[in-house]
Amino acid sequence: MRKLFPFVASALVVLLVLLPLILHFGQKRHNQVVIPPPPGGAEAYAPGAVFGNAAARIMEHELDATTGWRPNDLVMWGPRVAADNNSNRQLGILYALRETLRLFKDDLTKVATDVYDRNLVEADNLLRNDPYKWAFPSAESRYREAVKRLDAYVAGLRGENPSSRPIITRNSELIPLLTAWNVLLGTGHADLYRTDTDWFSVDDDFYRVTGYCHVIAHMLPAVEQEYHVELDSRPGLRALFREIHPPLARCAEIKPIYVFNGRDSGMLANSRRNLDAYVNEARQKIYSIRDELEK
Repeated sequence: MRKLFPFVASALVVLLVLLPLILHFGQKRHNQVVIPPPPGGAEAYAPGAVFGNAAARIMEHELDATTGWRPNDLVMWGPRVAADNNSNRQLGILYALRETLRLFKDDLTKVATDVYDRNLVEADNLLRNDPYKWAFPSAESRYREAVKRLDAYVAGLRGENPSSRPIITRNSELIPLLTAWNVLLGTGHADLYRTDTDWFSVDDDFYRVTGYCHVIAHMLPAVEQEYHVELDSRPGLRALFREIHPPLARCAEIKPIYVFNGRDSGMLANSRRNLDAYVNEARQKIYSIRDELEK
């Protein structure tokens, strides 16, 4: 028994110290995403290409990561077991992308009796597949097909006679998207501020909300580029967009080694409250942008 003790002690050290550090730094590296422009540059496309390309690249980044799509994994990478941080973050990314694509399909590219864009409809349906399903079909296969449909949408905007439906670059169509993002962040705020959350579940809420911020933070530059004519004509509105980037970027990338749920007067940090400060700042900035657009 004594001979086994060193091996047991070493295993515990790896499990409690080294593994969290490996996962921590791997996640920090994974959280860094650079969205490339559409092939050939945005100038070659009708409005909508930058937005559609950004949505595709966000999901593609999750699918092509070292450990791929985690929520449907059957071992320790799933959202209900040990190494679950990125699993819950990916679920947050998926939920935010679903809302973003729904508004892209329903409002940004469609007015009244206009027909829906076929590729956007298919991409939206594919992203609504069960994220926990590992076969028949797997979540990964459906989401990869959604990326292809988004790329097909972008390709259809190229040339003088686009076959895809371009973005309608009017304020009235942009307001529903900002409202949906604000509702999403409001849901995140409510989850982060709950007082009855189980200690072992606080990190689930934390990383799911970082997923919301991740999507909005990387879709906002696309919005600014698609609506640049309106923003360039209104310096105050452009300034509001600049101010929203820091809190969203911090919310999207924040990665403590451990997520604590300390009291406001305790020695341990309350990681959820720290994250909520960035969420609330971003919400207020979105409110201000939406109000300015409504003028």
